[in-house]
Formats: sequence, structure tokens, C-alpha cells
Amino acid sequence: MTGDHLRGLGNSISVSIPTDDVGYTGRECPSAHCLGYFKVMGGTGMTGITTCVCPYCGTKDEHAHFWTQDQIAYVKSAAMRTIRDAITKDLKAMEFEVKPPRNTMFGFGMSLKFKPGTPLPLHQYAEESLETHVECERCTLKYAIYGVFGYCPDCGSHNSLGILEANLALAEKMVALASEVSDVSIADKLIENALEDCVSVFDGWGRATSAAFSDKASDPSKAKKTSFQNLRGARKRVLDLFGHDLGSPVSPKDFDAAHIIFQKRHLIAHRMGVVDQTYIESSGDSSVAPGRKVEIGARQILLAVTVLRLMAAEMLKHLESP
Repeated sequence: MTGDHLRGLGNSISVSIPTDDVGYTGRECPSAHCLGYFKVMGGTGMTGITTCVCPYCGTKDEHAHFWTQDQIAYVKSAAMRTIRDAITKDLKAMEFEVKPPRNTMFGFGMSLKFKPGTPLPLHQYAEESLETHVECERCTLKYAIYGVFGYCPDCGSHNSLGILEANLALAEKMVALASEVSDVSIADKLIENALEDCVSVFDGWGRATSAAFSDKASDPSKAKKTSFQNLRGARKRVLDLFGHDLGSPVSPKDFDAAHIIFQKRHLIAHRMGVVDQTYIESSGDSSVAPGRKVEIGARQILLAVTVLRLMAAEMLKHLESP
């Protein structure tokens, strides 16, 4: 019976979406204000979840709304190829040939032959390479994003604390390595780099966290621009914006020590480590004189790492509370 192949497709066509080389599937935020691209790995994270969260803007919607434009084009081309193949088979089934009778002077024959055309092309694409691969600490989803910080596409938790911890742990390893190096200049450079990393990642963590929870701030626009390179300044801004004392989980002495080491990093970055009056006034460190080179010890870095961990965890706990 003609049309069997086309009717056999039913009311829907199933098309498998290809993954990248390691199993990630591309996703695209459906919000017109974002359209951010990210990837998730199937088989990780929560099972049975029907919604997805954009790691960049936090938009939450059905999984079906997160297909990328390339994937949609691929599915359409694959579906059209399947339909055309079915029609081709049905047309081939309609072929016939009627030959004229033998032993007659005149006769007519008839035949119908179908010649298939060139197969419809599939839309070709490859998933993009992204900068940061993350495994969510809460739901174990593996996902990849541009930048560093973002929401988990499954459970919606922000990855900022995990990123901060990974970088602080790296700073600790650099300090430990410095103690094993015999060359003093290399050891000093490792200490300086560890300090630079601590300040940079804490500032990045603070900015990302404040922006992610800006809807809870007294002034959301200011929350998105909050700097954490000066701990005393950050403490005041966090208190004003979120009603949380950044220094609450540590002693005043330890907070001041962390503040001073952050100010030392400013000297290293902008004055080759040479003390000036601005440093003395902003840090409250009166143990050094202007014109002398500031000293940075491994213990100072390790204390700062401990302080930063405690402050970050407590601030995030406060922001995530109802």
C-alpha cells in the first residue's frame, strides 16, 4: 500500500542531539537579554528535573526552551531528511512497468520509474569550547561556562564559594612550595604571587556573589559594582547593602591582619613593594617607614586564607537564608 513509510513515522520524529567529544551538550539561555551559551553533561546532577537555570543571568525555564539555534537547525534538517527518505521509499513502491503483448504488430507499454535526488544535507555544527568546567558541590552536575562564576543549571546554587576555595587552596600550595625553594628570589616571588591570587580571587568572588544576590541588596545597582580589594571598605559596603558584617566570623585582630596583607598587595602591584604614606594611613600599619620595602611572610598569607574562607562562607550563608 502506498504511503506506508510516511504514515509509519507517526505524529512525531525522534532526533538525537550529538554531544561534544567528552559528553557535554550545548545549552542557550532563552532570555532575549542574555542568550548565554553553556554546556551540561548528561547523566550527572539531579535526575528527573524538568527545569534548567541559566548560569549567567539565573533565568529558570523548561529544558525544552534551552536548545541552541544550531541544535534547532540540526533537528529540522534531520527531520526533513527523515520525511524525504520516507516519501522516496513510498514513491519507489509505486514504480511499475507494463509491456506490450508479444507477437503483436502494434502495442503500447507503460512504466513509472522514480529517480531519487541528492539527499538533503544535515546542518553541521560543533559545540563551543568554554573556559571553566565545574562540578556542582550540591547536586554533582558537571557543566561548563564562559568566565568563572555562575549558577548551577540544575539546582541553581551559585558556584562562587567552590571557585574561591579551589583558588585559595592553590595559594596555600604556592606558599608550601616557597618553603622548599632554595633560591630566595624565587621563594619571594611565589609568596607575592600567592598574595596576588588571594586578593584577586576574593575580589572576584565578592563581586560575583554581590551581583548574584543583588536582588536582596538595599541598592541593587551598587551591589553589582562592589569591590572587595579593600577589606575595610568592603566590610562597610556589605553591611550597608546586605545588613551583614563581613568580619563577624573572625576576631578583630585577624580581620585587621587580613586587611593589612591586602594593602601590601597594593604596594607590590603598584609601587614595587615600597611603602608610602598612603599605605600607612589606609592599612594602619605603623611598623614600617615610608621608602622601605614591605615584608610579606608565609604565615601572613596562610592567616589571610583562613580569614577569607570564614568570611566568604558566612556571607554566603547570610545571603542564601530566606
